[in-house]
Amino acid sequence: MNIHPPYLSPAYRSTILRAPAHPLVMPKLGPDAIELTGPVFGHEEVAPLDHDLTRQHAGEPIGERIIVTGRVVDSGGRPVAGTLVEVWQANAAGRYAHKGDQHPAPLDPNFTGAGRCMTDHEGRYRFVTIKPGAYPWRNHHNAWRPAHIHFSVFGTAFTQRLVTQMYFPGDPLFPFDPIFQSIPDDAARQRLVSRFDLDLTEPEWALGYQFDIVLGRTPMEA
Repeated sequence: MNIHPPYLSPAYRSTILRAPAHPLVMPKLGPDAIELTGPVFGHEEVAPLDHDLTRQHAGEPIGERIIVTGRVVDSGGRPVAGTLVEVWQANAAGRYAHKGDQHPAPLDPNFTGAGRCMTDHEGRYRFVTIKPGAYPWRNHHNAWRPAHIHFSVFGTAFTQRLVTQMYFPGDPLFPFDPIFQSIPDDAARQRLVSRFDLDLTEPEWALGYQFDIVLGRTPMEA
């Protein structure tokens, strides 16, 4: 079964407008010269605090502090080292620090909601952040998105990019979310749900969650 959501998922209303109406009429082309010589990300591109979303401002953000870590591996389980991982998310009240988000929930002056880091030689990444809140999104009556963190994994250029979402275990909104439910295979859906890890949890400080990204097996956003 295909693990990726179809381009057209009518319950996810915006796909009705953006899904292709006709099949491709030409074969997929390979990367051209400018793509192959485009930006290649390295350690110098990432600042020391980019991975810690709780220390990017003068004060600490409001909310439940969490640690999110995992490995980026290929379909054979081999680590993908030195790749750029980016995250972005809503704050604890379920609001993004973006002018397009006018949800009547408070903004947090100490939380921008974006971070990045490079994977180490084992393919591991690590972020410190705040658990995001659920938010309404007007897809249908009384529509709310489950709490989630967006992940982006780059290859060696902007044309080599995986974008997906990480969810939290036990969220009661899963059955009602057409984005989560658009993934046809239940096992693939569960690969988007992080795992609470007591050993990763730091006493009196932050809860820990594990989320591995397997290239070729982690569903991509539609």
